[in-house]
Amino acid sequence: MRLDLILRAREILTMDPARPTATSVGVIGGRIVGFDGELAGLEAERVLDFGDAVATPGLIDAHCHTAWWGLGLAAVDLSTARGLDDLYGRIAAEVARLDELGDPDAWVHGTGFNQAHHGGGFPDIARLDEITGDRPLYLRHTSGHASITNTATLRLVGALEPGFENPVGGVVVRDGSGAPTGLVEEAAQGLVQALLLPYSRERLVEALDAATSRYAEQGITSFTEAGVGGGWIGHSPVEVAAYQAASERGRLHARAQLMPAIDALRPLEGHAADFHGEGRGAGLDLGIRTGFGDDAVRFGHVKVFLDGSLLGATAAVTEDFCGHANHGNRGYLLDDPETYRERALGAYRAGWPLALHAIGDAAIDLALDIIEEAQDRYGRLDVPCRIEHFAIARPDQVERAGRLGVAVTPQAGFIGSFGEQMADRVGPERRDWLYRGRSVIDAGVILAGSSDLPVADNDLRRGMQSAVDRIADGGAALGPAEAITPEEALRTHTEWAARATGQLADKGTLERGKLADIAVFSASPLTAPSIAGLDIVATVLGGELSHDARS
Repeated sequence: MRLDLILRAREILTMDPARPTATSVGVIGGRIVGFDGELAGLEAERVLDFGDAVATPGLIDAHCHTAWWGLGLAAVDLSTARGLDDLYGRIAAEVARLDELGDPDAWVHGTGFNQAHHGGGFPDIARLDEITGDRPLYLRHTSGHASITNTATLRLVGALEPGFENPVGGVVVRDGSGAPTGLVEEAAQGLVQALLLPYSRERLVEALDAATSRYAEQGITSFTEAGVGGGWIGHSPVEVAAYQAASERGRLHARAQLMPAIDALRPLEGHAADFHGEGRGAGLDLGIRTGFGDDAVRFGHVKVFLDGSLLGATAAVTEDFCGHANHGNRGYLLDDPETYRERALGAYRAGWPLALHAIGDAAIDLALDIIEEAQDRYGRLDVPCRIEHFAIARPDQVERAGRLGVAVTPQAGFIGSFGEQMADRVGPERRDWLYRGRSVIDAGVILAGSSDLPVADNDLRRGMQSAVDRIADGGAALGPAEAITPEEALRTHTEWAARATGQLADKGTLERGKLADIAVFSASPLTAPSIAGLDIVATVLGGELSHDARS
């Protein structure tokens, strides 16, 4: 027998307790066939010898927004702007560029705005109007839960008309006199996006190619796209076709698991036995459900947005956010709890595990209530339900999540980037509840690692280091008792992420029969002084190099 590949390294960390380490691994047909002595006497078409480097299972980003990020790579980058004058200058430069192109109808797009970089201030709509004139403007907040627009855009969406009403789950923010400020929150962003959507399949393929080639540079071999096909998070009603096309053309450089937004689901009817005796549910046509697809593109959970963001103070909490501007503000749910319950239960009984976006503790309460009712009425599915972000989690909620067997995806990478900003939002009594780690693991909850790209970058090494040291960029510790070990941090992006996504049979550990998806680090992430300081030497996807820093 001749192997397709033998990969060698100083140490291969398999994350499999039955065989924790190896120095060589053999591959046939994109899957692992053996290690070390099991390969004795066998030759291979190719040998990849990484010398003193250390290999691990390929990294999994369990919650990110790939199409959104890929599309935003062509927008004005506001994440590095410091001070509103800098922001205005960047917008003016983009307007000048569009003027030179001679397209008077082209929009001004920007991404990555964070008011913390501007002394807590937001752009003045009058100044934006002066710069942009009649060009529509659409600047995405780094959280994704708000946008900044100008008068031209607000006029297009009808927000200036008498009798305009905010959509359910969103707000066009106005000042004390009732004039729009340009800030658009949550589901109200859909009014703007309706003018831009749908993106073409070809444009989405280009975005996925650009995004996932960068994923490979980070050691990422799999990701979960947290919302496609509907709501304000989707980019086209036929968005899944773009992922298939990208895969078929060799332009998808990591494996995609797709979460349909619950808005993309339709009422389904069938035999009563197919829906736990109720005869109806909610899903995709023909009863397609989670797990459908292939190794490159597969359906995962159904995505349900319950509340907003922490940075924007729109997350639903049981106690006020801190700060003068937030006095009396407890955020809000994006719809009525009973509506959420009916829609989520309909999806669950049709076979879809739930991924409930819940940042504030009030939203987490609702998420746990829905999951518990679903499991009590219809039994537990093979794939665990998830709570996305689980950002402000009370101790009782951590215990309850463990009892219900859920998975959670708090973003450890936020601790460095936004730690002090988030702590200011919740105050000293709640700061240790933010984006937990240790207590989640100890309660028996599945802790899955994720970046939430483009809210923060997808340097998962930086995120893993933040999970270990929990130090914000300003130097303050955020919930130091929630620190986890380097091995646990690595498991959040390998074994535990695979469990949370229902894919442990194929990935998450390096074992015979599993996909040959491998990340090669410059040194061991278990013993290095800083995981964030390590380089990604190479990334192997199904036995083929998707990234090689040596060349």
